[in-house]
Amino acid sequence: MVEVSVVLPTHNRPELMKLGVESVLAQGTTVTGEVVIVFDACPVEVPDVPVPDGWIVRGISNTRSRGLAGARNSGILAAEGRLVAFLDDDDEWLPGKLDAQLRRFAEKPDAMVVGTAMVVDDGDNRIVRRVPSDELSHEDFLRNRNPGLHSSSLMFRREVLLGDLGLIDEELPRSYGEDYDILLRGSALGLVTVVNEPLVRVLWNGQSYYFGQWAAYAEALQYLLAKHPDFATIPAALGRIEAQVAFALASAGKRKESRSWAWRALRHNPGQVKAALALAISWKLVTPQAITKIVQKFGRGI
Repeated sequence: MVEVSVVLPTHNRPELMKLGVESVLAQGTTVTGEVVIVFDACPVEVPDVPVPDGWIVRGISNTRSRGLAGARNSGILAAEGRLVAFLDDDDEWLPGKLDAQLRRFAEKPDAMVVGTAMVVDDGDNRIVRRVPSDELSHEDFLRNRNPGLHSSSLMFRREVLLGDLGLIDEELPRSYGEDYDILLRGSALGLVTVVNEPLVRVLWNGQSYYFGQWAAYAEALQYLLAKHPDFATIPAALGRIEAQVAFALASAGKRKESRSWAWRALRHNPGQVKAALALAISWKLVTPQAITKIVQKFGRGI
């Protein structure tokens, strides 16, 4: 019986994907498992890697909607493990990650999600990003994305993904924020718990398919606002998302629309720096590239 299925969507990045697969197989755990590589709009070419006893590596095509959400769902539906973990094709698991999460699931068998903290690697620096608490509530996620909790760190019980929690939302524009959406949904249903050690390496050097897709960011964030009306119950949380929409719209050149969102955000949350930055971008006082470059030096994103 397979204990853990690792779902790894990929699109034309064979070398990075191979490193990710190797990082799973190097975990040295005693449980059985599989790596399900989901090839999205590209040929199925499983890398030639040494596979330890009790594990298999297999490749499938994404048979659902094009993009990350559909590819994750293809992998979830093909998975045979009791637990399902995610790994993006440009990230790697660090030693001890799998065993640490298995121990947490043993301690908290009813958890909706078990994650870990991460290390951000921009090619020059490695910055550790932890999460404020080992247990996160729905309100915590409304108030803050808690970005130390990355999609490549998440693990679920497969029965939950196929049941109450449900699959990844394939309606999300360009699949942006699909991990945040499932954390919002999961935290509304039960416990989200974190092994608060940096056990995932996340590569941030401009290789992301989302990098600079400002119009898509804005569209997806508005979708999330409409999907999760609980944001409106906390003005500061609502203002935070509105400020992100404003920043994305300004960065996409939609200056008038951006200002409307920025003022709305500041009414709900006067301390929202992103809203002020959106106004500055809309008035051409600063560029989004300059701001993004600065925040990424600190291992953060916009």
